[in-house]
Amino acid sequence: MDENEDFTFSLQGSKATYVLSNVAEVVERILTFLPTKSLLRIASVCRLWRNCARRVLRTPQHLTWVSACGPSNSDVHALCSILTEEVEKVFLLPKMVLVMVDCEAFTGQAYCYRQSKAKKSRHSPDTVEELKLLFPRGCDIMGVATPGIVLTPSGSYSSPPQEYQEGEAGFAIMFPSMEGVHIKPFHFCKKSMSPSALKEAGLVDNPELRVVLLFFYEAYKPGGARFLNQMLELLGKSKALVAGGLVESVLSSPRHCCSQGSYGVVGLALSGPKVQGASVLLDQDVSNPKAAEATVRRLKAAKLPERNTLGFMFACVGRGQNFYNNQTNVEADAFHKVFPNTPLFGLFGNGELGCDRIIKDDYTLCDADTDSLQHEYTTVMTLVHLG
Repeated sequence: MDENEDFTFSLQGSKATYVLSNVAEVVERILTFLPTKSLLRIASVCRLWRNCARRVLRTPQHLTWVSACGPSNSDVHALCSILTEEVEKVFLLPKMVLVMVDCEAFTGQAYCYRQSKAKKSRHSPDTVEELKLLFPRGCDIMGVATPGIVLTPSGSYSSPPQEYQEGEAGFAIMFPSMEGVHIKPFHFCKKSMSPSALKEAGLVDNPELRVVLLFFYEAYKPGGARFLNQMLELLGKSKALVAGGLVESVLSSPRHCCSQGSYGVVGLALSGPKVQGASVLLDQDVSNPKAAEATVRRLKAAKLPERNTLGFMFACVGRGQNFYNNQTNVEADAFHKVFPNTPLFGLFGNGELGCDRIIKDDYTLCDADTDSLQHEYTTVMTLVHLG
């Protein structure tokens, strides 16, 4: 009896081995259930598994994100603690990562992921270099540190977004390679901004430019306002939707052209036929939940698809709970009520950039000049659809 059981087990094992070694359809189906990092590891097992893994990776992928709020149980920021674990579980191959963290808990920190336990090293310039160790080679990372964070909890597009004006919070949005969508990061200071650099970044002479997410740092340093106006004047003449804010600092690789404490700008240029966008401005007159919801509802006119659409909220530090008579989460709740299946991310900063604008094939636009793109005590609520 034992010999028969051993023979049956051996036979079943031989059949399973044959299927996993020769039947591509079965192998490919199984591999769709594996997170991307595991998929990349097992692609080296044999030629069949490598080819199946490549086909899985070429299938359209959804945007994903990791978000966190503190306080952290470790020595590092809550987002960094969670990223080291969650990046192993994502079903996507990221080509671009946008990171936002609160400046109070994160300023001057860098994290080393090569070791089993993350170590904190304050005042290190290598924050982004350390973050890159989590992601595939060639993946771009851009990050900002800002007074407050708006995020949607990890795991579900329909989770209610939260505003964090105090305390530890942050998120990392991971963008895969998408057909018809080109996302290019840029970073300029007064020494590096030139016509050729702007063209290379896709900000000028680019008929497919649709959306620019823009973040200025140290804008109140001498010369910063002029630099900011110069950039906004350039973008105000384009047909692109511009949205963003003034932040405390950026998480960037060391740059030889930038002196310590100097002003500059980072951002993402989103181009391509499948990129669409829309934004509305909640000005100082929008001061109660009903008015906030009514303003956000105007974004419905853009009729953007829900799939692969993100919401961005760029608010003044003077808004939020204090602005709405001690009511919390007013604007994030208004967005969620109007767009219950669209995740919302963003920041509370020292100034807001944007206007009422819809970017679609027929280009329904507002008249935007430099002055109308820069605001105070407002919120710019934005939708970005990526195909």
